[in-house]
Amino acid sequence: MNKNTFTTLKLTKGEMRIYDFGAVKLHAYQTNDLISDEVFIIEKNGKAVIIESPCFFDNNQELADYLQDMEIEGMLIAYHDAGGSFLPDVPKFATANAQEYGENGGGKALIDNFTTAFGAIFDNSLHKITNLLNPGAITIGDIEFLIIPTADAFNIEIPEINTIYTHMLGHDCHSIITDPEHADAIISELRGYIAKNHALILTAHYTPEDLTDAANKIAYLENLKKIAAACQNAESFKTEVQKQYPDYSGLNYLDMTAGFLFQN
Repeated sequence: MNKNTFTTLKLTKGEMRIYDFGAVKLHAYQTNDLISDEVFIIEKNGKAVIIESPCFFDNNQELADYLQDMEIEGMLIAYHDAGGSFLPDVPKFATANAQEYGENGGGKALIDNFTTAFGAIFDNSLHKITNLLNPGAITIGDIEFLIIPTADAFNIEIPEINTIYTHMLGHDCHSIITDPEHADAIISELRGYIAKNHALILTAHYTPEDLTDAANKIAYLENLKKIAAACQNAESFKTEVQKQYPDYSGLNYLDMTAGFLFQN
């Protein structure tokens, strides 16, 4: 599957990109919200499973309207626990650590920050997790998913369409890196995707990407470590990174990375 082989449906605020795998369709919802959220719907036999949730009220309504003719079998809540008013009666699936991340950990801290930043347009209510997931295979709505635990939550492999979902990639977007070991962990994960020859890589803040994008991200992360090792402070690091990657988005992520790498 080529990442650019899709049909597009323009919605009032967002945009839906539909990838046709034959028996399975992937609906990639680009919310166009203030934090560039993506939500994915896997459809088979008229049944659908949602990966992640929108978290702004206008997107909640827009996506609910789009889904009204599908039988929603469940929602996988990994890294984005906000938006709890979206489809409240649908079963919500998460691992125990993802639930903790969203309700009490780093995910909840982000939700609190977004509430302060965005106010009443942001749906800061949390999804009520109804089904706890274990690592390994689970079938929901005629689709098999492989649940892969991560430090904060979980990634999702969809074998039938040879696709993986993870929180972030962004081949031309800066990444939040806490230390060189963190960069190495991401590199290892991306090399795993390449080894498995995944057709698409889905992420919560970007349109579907592919293995070329993964390779580009590996090169970026390797270079980021070299730049950090040669710099004395956060400002010189940011200046050099922006010089080498002038067209990259996510400058707020770069600020965060500089803060982590040069805490002293």
